[in-house]
This record gives sequence, C-alpha cells and structure tokens, in this order.
Amino acid sequence: MTAHAAARRRITAAFADAGVTGQLHAVDIDTGTSLGIGSDTLVPTASVHKICLVATLYRQSSLGLLDPTRPVDIRAEDRAPGATGLSVMRDAARLSLRDLASLAVAVSDNTAADLLWDALGLDTVNATMTGLGLTRTHAVQTMRELFATVREDAAGEPTALTDPAVVARLRALDPTRTNRSTPREITALLAAVWRDEVCAGEYGEELRALLGLQAWSHRLAAGFPFDDVRVSGKTGSLPTLRHEAGVVEYPDGGRYAVAVFTRAASTDVTLPAADAVIGAAARIAVDALRA
Repeated sequence: MTAHAAARRRITAAFADAGVTGQLHAVDIDTGTSLGIGSDTLVPTASVHKICLVATLYRQSSLGLLDPTRPVDIRAEDRAPGATGLSVMRDAARLSLRDLASLAVAVSDNTAADLLWDALGLDTVNATMTGLGLTRTHAVQTMRELFATVREDAAGEPTALTDPAVVARLRALDPTRTNRSTPREITALLAAVWRDEVCAGEYGEELRALLGLQAWSHRLAAGFPFDDVRVSGKTGSLPTLRHEAGVVEYPDGGRYAVAVFTRAASTDVTLPAADAVIGAAARIAVDALRA
C-alpha cells in the first residue's frame, strides 16, 4: 500500500470515528503533488465562500478597478444574521472595504461579507472564479439570502434545526441550490493566492495576511499545534456542516493548501469531535505530502 493510500484510509476512518462524512483535498503549493478523498464532489461552501469574496476584492483592487480603502456606511438597521462582528452590533458605523474583508475572515462576520457582496456583485465574484479556471465554484446568494432560506425551510422555528427531517430539506445544504465549489477548486484558489496568481505585490501580501487573521483555532489549526507552523484559513458552518479551508506553512518553506468539508450524522450544535477531525484529517494529508 502506498503512503497516500494509507493516508486516505486513515482519513476515512477518522471521519467515521467522528460521526461525519467528509471530502478533502490537500496540495503541495510548490510541487503540485496532491492527495484527496472526494476531491471533485460538489459541496455547499457556507462561509468558506468568503475566501472567493475577499480574493475578488483584492484582485479587483490590484487591477485598479476598485479602491479597497473606500469607506462604506453601515446602517444600524441593516444587518445580516450572525453571531459575531457587525452582525451583533447596534449602532451605525463606517469602515473601508478592506476592513470589512478583515472582519469577514477574522470572525466570519456575515454583515461585513454582505456589504462586500453588495459592493462587488455576485456576477463579479463568479466571473473572477471562472477567470481563474474555477468553473465549478459559483455563488448564487448573499449571506442574508442564504439565511433567509434557512428560516423559510425551518418555518421560522430555530429549534426545528435539530430535527433531522427539517435539516434534510434545507436548501442551504444542497450544493445545487446554494453557494458551492469542490475541495480541489478551493485548494486551487488558495494555491493561486499564495503563488501571487490572484494578485501580486502589496495586494497579494495583504490578502495572505488577511487570511491569517481568523480567530477560530478549533478546526484546521488544531491539527498543527506548533509555534513555528502558520495556519491561515476560513471556516464554514451550517446545521450539520463543519468546514475549513486554508494554507499550512512550515518553517522549512513547505506550503500546503488544504480543504476539508464535513457533514455530521447528528444535528447537535456542539460536536467537538466533528470540529477536531478537520485538523486531524488535514494533518494526516499534509504529513503524507511531506513524507
């Protein structure tokens, strides 16, 4: 059995032990060597799609089509649902486009993301992804629109989201009816960001720094608990879904883009094992690429 085949078996077993099904793709950014499980499966991206959003912002800025320092007025009464950032704040504010991007990544701020969607447009983000060769990466809705479908499908009852029958009918979990991509395409996007193919110079540096701001360390980063290993990433969460995609950088110069998408059998909101397996699976894959 090859090292990669053994790694795939270990990852599949780890997913099963954690009570999830999962898809994964990991790639060495510099050599192109990769390892995957269901790498070309179409998946609902949830907040992982914010990587596409901020990448578009910086690409447009690098082309001189947009000023990332342009201020945006944020009305108190116009906030997208969410548990962090502007979504839970109560007063009017003003922030630049790039500071909104920082919030959208660092704490997955849905209001900040929607202000970027409004500024850029779904069509621009989708055209940017297509231009990068990511033909299966497509956005059909803003965050406010996504959560509106969840409320409608749950008949306005948040407690219904623990009912497996209700969760099974959520459009937000159906990759044919929500924002979507594949693990392979998300790692291709991240690899392009780290190779300066999305935007170069100061714009590329700022975009990579922004993707390193994420506050959550309980998923992908949990697999790499070392002071000298840098993990930059973006989580995504919806009922039963726990995702993260990011880049792992080692002190010897090794750089690896990893995307892990999971769906839990349980509808419980708190499932520590389902979070932790994202880091565990990523570590197995990266170790195999480094072997």
